[in-house]
Amino acid sequence: MLLRWISVSKMHRTVLLTLLLYSSLQAQENSFTINTIQMDSLPSWEVPNGHNLTLQCIVDISTTSKVRPQHLVLFYRDDVLVYNVSSREHTESFFIPQARVFHSGKYKCTAILNNKEKTTPEYQVLVKGVPNPTVTLDKKEVTEGGVVTVNCSVKEEQPPIYFKIEKVELGKVVKRKREKNSNQNFVQMDFPIEEQDHMLVFRCQAGIMSGIVLQTSEFTRSELVTVQESFSTPKFHVRPPGTIIEGEQVNIKCTVQVTHLVQEFPEIIIQKDKAIVATSKQNNEAVYSVMAMVEDSGRYTCKVESNRISKVSSIMVNITELFPKPKLKFPSRFLDQGKSLDLFCSVPGTPSANFSIQKEAMVLSRDQNFSKIAEEKDSGMYRCTASIGKVVKNSEPVLIDVCEMLSKPRIFYDGEAELIKGHAITISCQSINGTAPVNYNLRKATDFVQSRTMYSNHPATFADKPTKDVEYQCMADNCHSHPALYSEILSVKVIAPVNEVTLSILSSTEVQSGDEMVLRCSVKEGTGPITFKFYKEKENRPFHETILNETQAFWIEKQASKKQEGHYYCMASNRANFAKSSSLTVRVFLAPWKKGLIAVIVIGVTIAILIVVAKCYFLRKVRAKQKPVEMSRPAAPLLNSNSEKASDPNVEANSHYGYDDVGNDAVKPVNQNKDSQNLDVEYTEVEVSPPEPHQALGTRATETVYSEIRKVDPNCVESRYSRTKDSLDGT
Repeated sequence: MLLRWISVSKMHRTVLLTLLLYSSLQAQENSFTINTIQMDSLPSWEVPNGHNLTLQCIVDISTTSKVRPQHLVLFYRDDVLVYNVSSREHTESFFIPQARVFHSGKYKCTAILNNKEKTTPEYQVLVKGVPNPTVTLDKKEVTEGGVVTVNCSVKEEQPPIYFKIEKVELGKVVKRKREKNSNQNFVQMDFPIEEQDHMLVFRCQAGIMSGIVLQTSEFTRSELVTVQESFSTPKFHVRPPGTIIEGEQVNIKCTVQVTHLVQEFPEIIIQKDKAIVATSKQNNEAVYSVMAMVEDSGRYTCKVESNRISKVSSIMVNITELFPKPKLKFPSRFLDQGKSLDLFCSVPGTPSANFSIQKEAMVLSRDQNFSKIAEEKDSGMYRCTASIGKVVKNSEPVLIDVCEMLSKPRIFYDGEAELIKGHAITISCQSINGTAPVNYNLRKATDFVQSRTMYSNHPATFADKPTKDVEYQCMADNCHSHPALYSEILSVKVIAPVNEVTLSILSSTEVQSGDEMVLRCSVKEGTGPITFKFYKEKENRPFHETILNETQAFWIEKQASKKQEGHYYCMASNRANFAKSSSLTVRVFLAPWKKGLIAVIVIGVTIAILIVVAKCYFLRKVRAKQKPVEMSRPAAPLLNSNSEKASDPNVEANSHYGYDDVGNDAVKPVNQNKDSQNLDVEYTEVEVSPPEPHQALGTRATETVYSEIRKVDPNCVESRYSRTKDSLDGT
């Protein structure tokens, strides 16, 4: 209805907007304004459910026209348009007859005139109270196990509605309660009828949310519902009555009365403890018949069940014992092979009973006694039977194991003769002969560390990871009375791999030349013998190698020299692995006294070189000064081939000045390749007075000087020079 109302309102609004558009065209020529707009509720903002409610929208408009302009008034509830009208009036009303809870909400109204619009604030309208619901039932009489359908409705209100329905025993407390939110203004719920129900009524309450508050109605009560039994509570009948003795036939019967309304018989079940001993679905009784034994004493329960209905009764049945259960006497739970197996069956106070002794399903004796030499095949379950009349009783079963003695266990393992540390080893223990199960215990050194039970003669295996040389021994035991047997001792040698190889130098990595140099290669752990190899980097072959049972090795150089300087490393290996150390840098430096000696030698050589250089320098300076004087002397005549003496004194003078090497363009003598010592040349020593300086200079400028190249004794040159240096005149 609300949807139809809204759709009609939308249509009306379209028509009104059209009319307003027309009127606004006329109003454009006039000025107008909406002064105020307000809203009012009659009789008040809170009204009881079912009362009439009027909402008024009051619009105050000012205009220059003589006629009040037509405007549109819109009413909203919770921002949804619920009513609109086109009006020229000052006040417009929205009438709600018989207001319900769903009319509650926040209302406002809006006035629209031409392109101007004004809206009131929101006003809360509350409709208080929910109408009492109507309750109807599908039946007034019902049988146990049936169902009653309850209908609860509030026709005046709109969903969602919250319903609560209660099943109440007349004059008693609520037996069952159900609640449901419905998207309709009614709800249907089914209530099963149980065996404890007799006279019932149903109550219904409705609730509707108003804002954040749930408003509820009063409870409405239904008509009275009468419940009829589908069947009665079961009853027991035990025959024979009174004391029941073992051997008598006993009948336990359970009966029930069924009403004519039930279409089929309920199921009857007789239980002893939790075990079902008799059932019936065809009639109104169930019977359990058995020859009475003391084990049949106990509590019996009868259940009658149909659909959801179940009724129960119980009874205690006591049976007197005729004679107690027999007992089987035996020598031991575990019997050694070859010993005597003696069995005896007895019932206290009843010697006249019939006895038998059995091994599992085979009868061994029909007497109280049984005896034989035990063999391993005699292991098994034994019991004895005693009977008087029809009463037969069995003893408790006895398990007897005939045990064969174990053979000495052997211990072994698969693997190499030597075990690397950290690797797993599997040790096996086995006794070839002997009755299973066999308990094996592994002893490591002096402690038992592992145990295992084998149910066959297969080897028992144990896993271990020894870290050092160790001895294992195995102990085996079974049900035989003989003490446990021990295997031989198994020795396992464990090789520890070399690890953490370190190369170090005793003293310092800076060694003085001539001092002792000691390198040490060590390992943190490793089983000997260990091979130590010392290497110098960039060399493929070790310069020192040794095999020791120690964890370190040394290399000694008595007098270190510069050639021992460099980078070193070492390698260590044994039967398990090999490892390499990190690099070690060694520097060899000279001793201070050697450095001083070298410095003295270097300085001495340097000084000698400087002296020679200085001497040569001064000699050249002297010769440079003497050369101009010699160039002023007349040229000496060349010697002929017969080695005649030169008569010119200038030749001798030139010879005294040591200029034998000057004048490479002169003619060489014929015998120049002969030994200079055999050359006999004589010079005439003359005394020449020195010329005047100006004359001497003039002569040197015009004369040509010739000299003869000869190999002569420099000492002679010096002597001649000493003799003639004071007599040279320069002409």
